[in-house]
Amino acid sequence: MKILVTGGAGFVGSTLCLRLKEKYPAYSIIAFDNLKRRGSEINLADFQKSGIAFIHGDIRNNEDILAVGDFDVLIEASAEPSVTAGLDSDPTYVINNNLYGSINCFNACLKYNAKLIFLSTSRVYPIKTIEQAQFTEAETRFAFAENQTAKGISKSGISEDLNLDGARSFYGTTKLSSEMFIQEYAEFYGLKAAITRFGVIAGPRQMGKTDQGVVTLWMAKHYWNQSLKYIGYGGTGKQVRDILHVDDLVDLVDLQIHEIEKFDGKIYNVGGGLENSASLLEMTAICEKITGNKISIGSETETRPADLRVYVTDNSRIENEIGWKPKKSVEQVFIDIFNWIKENETLLEKILK
Repeated sequence: MKILVTGGAGFVGSTLCLRLKEKYPAYSIIAFDNLKRRGSEINLADFQKSGIAFIHGDIRNNEDILAVGDFDVLIEASAEPSVTAGLDSDPTYVINNNLYGSINCFNACLKYNAKLIFLSTSRVYPIKTIEQAQFTEAETRFAFAENQTAKGISKSGISEDLNLDGARSFYGTTKLSSEMFIQEYAEFYGLKAAITRFGVIAGPRQMGKTDQGVVTLWMAKHYWNQSLKYIGYGGTGKQVRDILHVDDLVDLVDLQIHEIEKFDGKIYNVGGGLENSASLLEMTAICEKITGNKISIGSETETRPADLRVYVTDNSRIENEIGWKPKKSVEQVFIDIFNWIKENETLLEKILK
């Protein structure tokens, strides 16, 4: 089997390439990436050691994709993943990459009769609807309240039943648009595809930044004894996300590659779930426990555009219909990131510190 991973040198893409090659050594795995994100270039050495082909290309350029030749599966992991992309600058790149670039990938799948694994996002759901949900405030976190007026929001989190009307960020809009195009391609061209709306994904190989990769950022700042800041919602650090270990994502994508008929025509929410959620305050406590370091954390009360007080994934549908559920805990995510930084300290210092 020949698998093309777009965004293959990124956090999720590189992990998929390496894990799939490790499990299926006879498969041909190709990592395709434009190397735009700082730090992605360090994965190339691991590709070479593992027998993974690397192609330096850009999905916005159709000729780059076609130069790869035929393949059996395309995993679309190449997005500009920042929620703030285009909000305070020109949105052209995020639109061209996440929408037009993705359409080039869909067309290549049709040309070679290949299966498509599309990594979408929880950010397709509208910001105001989630922000207007009823919530409770405890000592260390906010949480969704039991009683909600909007269908698709519950104490367990956000389900696929949430109404999609409303603004969601340019990032979320490009992903939702791509989902809609996939449905058209499936209906009229017979494209076999799996669409998954992932929440926060974390683990080793993630180059953490404030707007994307906050879990790695939190651990890195504790590791190197640098300062952080609680931003928004009063600056208390109580905002919450569920966290999915990248290894759990790999397990799901593996299943989608080999049993895509189970996912055909369906869209699933996937994340760590309520049991694997944490507030920034709770993340701080975990990082202090693992590193032994207590750092200075400032406070900024003003909330950033497109931020959310709480986002937790309700995994009920995929658990019930497919039988997949996350296996790794939030603490394990942080332990694995800590060990990765420790083992690659010299290499990562100039990127994460």
